[in-house]
Amino acid sequence: MKVPLDVILGAVIGPIGLGFFGIFFGLLFKGFDRKMVARMQRRVGPPIIQPFLDVSKFMIKDTVQPDRAMPWLYNGAPIISLASVITLLLYLPFGNVAFTPVLSGQGDVILVLYLLLIPGLAMTLGGFASSCRLATVGAQRKMITMMSYEFPLAVVTISIAWKLNQLYPGQSVFSLAFISSHPLWGEMGLVGSIGMLLLFLSSMVVTPGHLGTVPFDVCEASSEIAEGVLTEYSGRNFALFYLSDAIKTVATGALIIALFFPYHISAVIGVHGPGALLLDFLFFLAKLFLVVTLLVTFPRTATARLKIAQIPMSYWMIASAIAVVGLILIVFG
Repeated sequence: MKVPLDVILGAVIGPIGLGFFGIFFGLLFKGFDRKMVARMQRRVGPPIIQPFLDVSKFMIKDTVQPDRAMPWLYNGAPIISLASVITLLLYLPFGNVAFTPVLSGQGDVILVLYLLLIPGLAMTLGGFASSCRLATVGAQRKMITMMSYEFPLAVVTISIAWKLNQLYPGQSVFSLAFISSHPLWGEMGLVGSIGMLLLFLSSMVVTPGHLGTVPFDVCEASSEIAEGVLTEYSGRNFALFYLSDAIKTVATGALIIALFFPYHISAVIGVHGPGALLLDFLFFLAKLFLVVTLLVTFPRTATARLKIAQIPMSYWMIASAIAVVGLILIVFG
């Protein structure tokens, strides 16, 4: 069977375009984040393009490999991390409903949750593979953090999918494309809306842990374990991890938008055609900037790093409890 040319081009150009999109805006958001944190702390801060300069510098530097490292795993972990976050972008909706995910299908939201684990898992394996004591401690802390934040995130996702299944029985409620095209806020009463608000609050606690930012950056605590899992990484390998983190910031923000704020502005102001696509895409970027600012920049400016013993308590007892209460309210809402 002959495959149409547009399908082939879409399968090739789509992932490449999304990869460049994630890298560019991920680094750009990192630049804004560092600049805003500096301003909040009454510092000048680096230029917004500093993350681009950093990656360029890392790419041309030599990659130093520790003598006792496992070469195949030490060098393969950054590649796995970057490949997984680029794959993650293929399942996320961006902008208008016309921008459907490159890869989409029933149950893809479950796959997204698994793909979110792979960058952290690759970083953990890379830390162990470096055979460095500080990296090993950071890898152990990363594992504890990953095991802690997955449960509340799963409760949030399942809660939304369960409510959609109640409202639209027989539909692909575990599809991100379906979830993003059926926002729940207008489908429930006051009790259900409070439940959605609690689910979003739980997501606010989970997001910094996913991205390894303050107050959940214990695996890379520079003042304690000298960058932890990344202690022995340099050159191109470090750049790949840096790019993975930038893309993961975009992907995590896009997931939060798809679950809670999948609204478009073109229909509200009556714009149609190509202009609506562009307007909704710009509106999506504005939402992404606000989500990253609210969930990443503000917490790392206003809070201090938690101790490793406090992280399981924060997620298993606080974030999970908030998510479960939100689930109960949605059931009765």
